[in-house]
Amino acid sequence: MSTRPEKPATHAVFFPFPAQGHVTPALHLAKLLHVRGGVRVTFVHSDRNRRRRRLLRTRGPAALAGAPGFGFASIPDGLPPPCGEDDGDSPQVMVSLLASLDTFVPHLKKLLDDLSASGAPATCVVSDIDPVLRAAADVGVRAVAFWTTSACGLLASLQCQQLIDKGIIPLKDEEQLRDVYLDSTVIDPVPGLPADMRLRDMASFVRTTDPDDPVLRIVLAHMQALPTAATAVVLNTFGELEGEVVAAMSAVLPPIYAVGPLPLLTEADSGPLETLSANLTKEDDGCLAWLGSKEPRSVVYANFGSIVVLTSQQIEEFAWGLANSGYHFLMVLRGAMQTTTTLAPEFVEATKDRGYVTSWCPQREVLRHQAIGVFLTHCGWNSMLEGICSGVPMLCWPFGADQHTNRRFACTEWRVGVEIGSDVKRGEVETLVRDVMGGEKERKMRGQAAQWEERASAASEPGGPSWVNFDRLLNEVFHA
Repeated sequence: MSTRPEKPATHAVFFPFPAQGHVTPALHLAKLLHVRGGVRVTFVHSDRNRRRRRLLRTRGPAALAGAPGFGFASIPDGLPPPCGEDDGDSPQVMVSLLASLDTFVPHLKKLLDDLSASGAPATCVVSDIDPVLRAAADVGVRAVAFWTTSACGLLASLQCQQLIDKGIIPLKDEEQLRDVYLDSTVIDPVPGLPADMRLRDMASFVRTTDPDDPVLRIVLAHMQALPTAATAVVLNTFGELEGEVVAAMSAVLPPIYAVGPLPLLTEADSGPLETLSANLTKEDDGCLAWLGSKEPRSVVYANFGSIVVLTSQQIEEFAWGLANSGYHFLMVLRGAMQTTTTLAPEFVEATKDRGYVTSWCPQREVLRHQAIGVFLTHCGWNSMLEGICSGVPMLCWPFGADQHTNRRFACTEWRVGVEIGSDVKRGEVETLVRDVMGGEKERKMRGQAAQWEERASAASEPGGPSWVNFDRLLNEVFHA
């Protein structure tokens, strides 16, 4: 009498795009699947990031040690070793990474073979890398796309091929790259997006005059992979924030599971994985003590994320705008920007009692601090969600990728943000800081931000929509 072979235990191999903004939410999701769903996890870093984490580990040996059923691995990425603490997520490194994505495939397949040989075969691969999703599907392992941008950013990126077909991109000449043209060009209505979406509200990949632009081509390949290679799409968002967008994409993508904000879902449920950190850069905890000496809502927090590299002039305009506003400020300038830019002695003297400049900080704790009054942000999705979850109004200065779309939604749909012009000037920064830190605009924006904070919390509580969606994800995808 024959017996049916026992179904292998669920084993998810996570391999996010190896940049801070992708690794952080992927680790949140992996921890949640392991703790709440009993899913075995192998979390894959690029060799470059593994080396960075060994150099910059800040939470002791447990930071990468894993736990029973939760381990780490790394595979080559073809890039040279990092030169220092901040040699990680610069635009130059990102372009090099995008160009080398195909090199991951043979190494990932070998890892999957090794896991099978060890008696713990992978049952699914979770990634936001097109070649990785396709490679998993090729070897018969379920591919799950965890898309780490906003839903609105993903929907905007899905329009790139249509914009090409309509002859809108590539742009005709350098003149069309200017804000005047981008601002005046309204795209055809797209279900799920505002009817008056302009070209400047779309993902920055459309801002090219090159018909063979390599980054645009890579984005197009990723968008084509989602409907074909992935069996499910997971998003770090929640229904009240982006429900219409998710509903619109459901017509063209595999089943979508909105399970965010992931930081809220994981913070009470990390269990033995609490010490596992996604940070690739050393944090300065001293800023929290500094904030503790400030009055409630008296500090402007400025952080431009892990990729944006400001020019010396942009740093000076932001710095003097913050200084001239008269408010206290906490400004994050990653190491490379601090070493290439010297703030004038008169600036240092004028702000010695009001300013704190550091290279990195524990952002979630900073945004939750009662001293923070407004968040000056580059509009990366992790930062946007953390600002929303903390009920903090935002000054929005997008740099690239989905950040322009995030800015549009924050300023006009969610009404928690005010835009700073792309050609930043200290006078504009000073005026906007004063507007948002006090007066009628501050009252309205803070009221909206407080409402979104409540909605985010409700979505992630037991029985809330994101909590329910996560249980569906477990049962319908990972334990199916």
